[in-house]
Amino acid sequence: MNEQVSDYIAKIKVDWQAEICTTLRQLVHNNVPDVTERIQYGKPHFLKNGKYAFVLGTAKEWVSFTLFNAGSLEAPDGFFEAGDPERKTIKIRKGQTVDYDLLAGFIQQAAGK
Repeated sequence: MNEQVSDYIAKIKVDWQAEICTTLRQLVHNNVPDVTERIQYGKPHFLKNGKYAFVLGTAKEWVSFTLFNAGSLEAPDGFFEAGDPERKTIKIRKGQTVDYDLLAGFIQQAAGK
């Protein structure tokens, strides 16, 4: 794992956001073993075969997790934010229950597994 990404997560001052970022990072590595990671544009980016696969970020009220190459993913209504069909973003807010098993399946699909 990339030290800069570890530092990014360690510097998150809001505990619940840091916990979710740690969980999402581990979820990516568990489901896409050959993924690489780096900080780009101030956020952790995960790459597969040198191409963007996922990006992680925080805002005041949520943690965002974007999946690239996600046009074929079919999720329950409201799981992902509306937007570019090739990129799917989930915004996780404090106290929200996340179906990490479902998200793991989407991670695998988006990564081409």
